[in-house]
Amino acid sequence: MKLGQVMVFAKDMERMRRFYRDGVGLAPVDESDAANWLRFDAGGCFFVLHALPPEIARRVTIAQPPAAREDVALKFTFHVDDVDAARARLAAHGARMDETRCFGDMVFCDGVDPEGNVFQIANG
Repeated sequence: MKLGQVMVFAKDMERMRRFYRDGVGLAPVDESDAANWLRFDAGGCFFVLHALPPEIARRVTIAQPPAAREDVALKFTFHVDDVDAARARLAAHGARMDETRCFGDMVFCDGVDPEGNVFQIANG
């Protein structure tokens, strides 16, 4: 068994598409149905955005700045060459980024995407 994809449900697909494409730097695989479903090449598995059904999306409030969804038992990590440069780029694209931390040789930083999903960047 191997991990094939990670899926994140999104209220605002266009905003999330721009964030993960332009901020994180993921390459879209097929944008033919980008309003509902968008798959990115994430270097070994796919990262997928899936639009929330309208009846659910209406009940979801996204704070500005986005509040971390801390009641979710999931955090995905993107490996980067330069954590500080990636941190600055992500903040410029709407992420709320924590301070960079170190654990031995590992350098990492947690962030919150435009809809409150918690993620991490770390040196790979």
